[in-house]
Amino acid sequence: MGEAFICDYIRTAIGRYGGSLSNVRTDDLAAIPIKALQERNKSLDWAKVDDVYYGCANQAGEDNRNVARMASLLAGVPIEVPGMTINRLCGSGLDAVISAARAVKSGEADLILAGGVESMSRAPFVMPKASNAFSRQNEIFDTTIGWRFVNSRMKELYGTDSMPETGENVAEKFKITREDQDKFAFWSQEKANNAKKNKRFHKEITPVIIPQKKSEDIIFQEDEHLRLSSMDKLSKLPTPFRKGGCITAGNASGVNDGAACLIIASEKAIKDHNLNPIARIVAGATVGVEPQIMGIGPFPASKKVLGISNWNHEDLSVIEINEAFASQGLASLRLLGISDHDPRVNPNGGAIALGHPLGMSGARIAGTAALQLDKAGDKALATMCIGVGQGIAITMEKI
Repeated sequence: MGEAFICDYIRTAIGRYGGSLSNVRTDDLAAIPIKALQERNKSLDWAKVDDVYYGCANQAGEDNRNVARMASLLAGVPIEVPGMTINRLCGSGLDAVISAARAVKSGEADLILAGGVESMSRAPFVMPKASNAFSRQNEIFDTTIGWRFVNSRMKELYGTDSMPETGENVAEKFKITREDQDKFAFWSQEKANNAKKNKRFHKEITPVIIPQKKSEDIIFQEDEHLRLSSMDKLSKLPTPFRKGGCITAGNASGVNDGAACLIIASEKAIKDHNLNPIARIVAGATVGVEPQIMGIGPFPASKKVLGISNWNHEDLSVIEINEAFASQGLASLRLLGISDHDPRVNPNGGAIALGHPLGMSGARIAGTAALQLDKAGDKALATMCIGVGQGIAITMEKI
């Protein structure tokens, strides 16, 4: 088995739902990080790229017809380079990175672009075809997030709780209080705002130029989901998903737009193309969990990947856990034996503060973890929960 390395990583800034990126087509959005990587890696022979793997959870709108392939072509990558779109819902972008690493380690590839995209603002409404002849009825579904075209057997067997409802289920089962969730959310916002002030994200964000008809083009290059709410304000937010519940707009991730991409390479490709490795990918793992408590997925996924890596959590310098909800982040960390405010966890803020474009987020946390190793220690874990009950995790170490 060979080794696989992260050699570069870049992303767009994350847009609010209906915000600055909402006028950018999803396939065009996906192409932007690929173009930026081409500009930053002039020594790379792009015809030698073996494949492009992109995660995307929706695939019902402009991201249909294999958005990885379309993004590659739109970015000007040679037509001989193929592309594959991966859908593991929230874990799609991270699965793209793990799949790329496996292909490189096996020796079947030397150079793969791996990333993800999601435009939740542009997710379309969809309608099913009539289920019987002469039907005069129909339905319409919003594809932004969550269930549609529900199988009644699935509902009977496992439930079809919405994502916020699963967050409520986790909070109840693992006794995660509203106050602790709000504290975790505030800490995420605080860290993200500090990272913004310190220009921590400048290295990983490429500008998006958005043409305007009657004014100067907009140059979008700062995450716009960021806010810094006081604990008092967070504590007063309503809980719309369950009466007497604890999940709020303040302690949950956002609905967002964005794209990210990484270069995954073998030792041979690094030498051939004069690349600069950032981190070595050690292992990746996925698991299944109960769909109604899908948020607990990072716990068994992290245990599994740490076991494969022969590490324990005390060995880690960086822990990136996708904050779908504060409740599931806290429950997963506590089960792993990691404290609520461990400084290794999301040192630059997480999805509660930055946002969660579904197919992009896994690529973002993998890239962010790799870059953070340059500042802190030598071992990192990135992990996330996945709708319909899964978890995914990756380990990496500094070169």
